[in-house]
Amino acid sequence: MKTGGMFSSNSYKWETPQGLFGELNAIYDFTLDPCATPANAKCKKFYTIEDDGLSKDWNGERVFVNPPFGFQLKYWIKKASEIQDGLVVCLLPARTDTRYFHDYIYDKETGLWKAEVQLLKGRLKFGGGENSAPFPSMVVVFDPKNWDDYCLGMMQKWALAIRRDYCKST
Repeated sequence: MKTGGMFSSNSYKWETPQGLFGELNAIYDFTLDPCATPANAKCKKFYTIEDDGLSKDWNGERVFVNPPFGFQLKYWIKKASEIQDGLVVCLLPARTDTRYFHDYIYDKETGLWKAEVQLLKGRLKFGGGENSAPFPSMVVVFDPKNWDDYCLGMMQKWALAIRRDYCKST
């Protein structure tokens, strides 16, 4: 399997699988795709590599990011994590051992999540690829306006799970 392009920073051509995008778009109603080509853009408003989506203001937008998976990946995640007014949903390799994961998604020092993480089952087949990706994927949601509600919901689920486990053992 040829995988070199899937790890390169100039790989804007790996289109998000339409089925996955459709499911996410039905939930989040995206308005901007900042990592696109005219051929693979998922939103009416998009930026190409020439437009430099990293340099643009994403505030006020509902952003879908399937970034190039090379050395620039950390810059896209950092930008997503800094959203103040809007929402950013990233499709990323599920690499929980990376510095960017611990800097922008999960704070291992405090044990606190900075974003909602959804691990995807199986391996995605990106448009333009002959085979599935050689890595698992995750969807990471940065939503500062709804973060407190999300955390409260997770704490309630966790507390309920603990109560259930406790009740089973007594």
